[in-house]
Amino acid sequence: MVAVIDYDAGNIRSVEKAMAALGEESVVTRDAGTILAADHVILPGVGAFGDAMEKLHKYRLKEVIEETVGKGTPFLGICLGLQLLFEGSEESDGVEGLGILQGRIVRLPEAQGVKIPHIGWNSLRYPNPGRLFEGIKEEAYVYFVHSYYLQAKDSAIVTATTEYASLIHASVEKDNVFACQFHPEKSSDVGMRILKNFLKINR
Repeated sequence: MVAVIDYDAGNIRSVEKAMAALGEESVVTRDAGTILAADHVILPGVGAFGDAMEKLHKYRLKEVIEETVGKGTPFLGICLGLQLLFEGSEESDGVEGLGILQGRIVRLPEAQGVKIPHIGWNSLRYPNPGRLFEGIKEEAYVYFVHSYYLQAKDSAIVTATTEYASLIHASVEKDNVFACQFHPEKSSDVGMRILKNFLKINR
């Protein structure tokens, strides 16, 4: 069973629908026992970093996420879910992220011809091997919606990058923790393959 963490962020139900399309049982929940008992856990979401961290604290989900990661359960952050795994964001100065991974979330730079937020399809390159991308060729296109992006402290955890006004760390992997800045659940066949690869990962 897959637990999709519910913390009042946007875009959570689309992940549930993607799981159903893959024939996988999932539940949208903030119940600690359900999350801790799940075979896989997904932290999706769109929205503001500070508001999201406030909700995670309100629902006492920070500790549940830390325990889930600590026990080795495969864990996937999507979009805002990726950003929350890191230490902080320029979007919400002074707000600490989950700090499970090291790095900062920064605003996309202004550049001529570049629209912010970044909304659309971009191709991926793989600087390091990543289990999410098994069977997916480089230059595959995935769907992004974001104004802030990751600068990971350790480049060794970066499994996919893309270019949009800057080099964007688009996906990371460390032990049982995975995250994508893009939306696999909205990325057609490529995205479904990424989610299927995640579901194949065992504790």
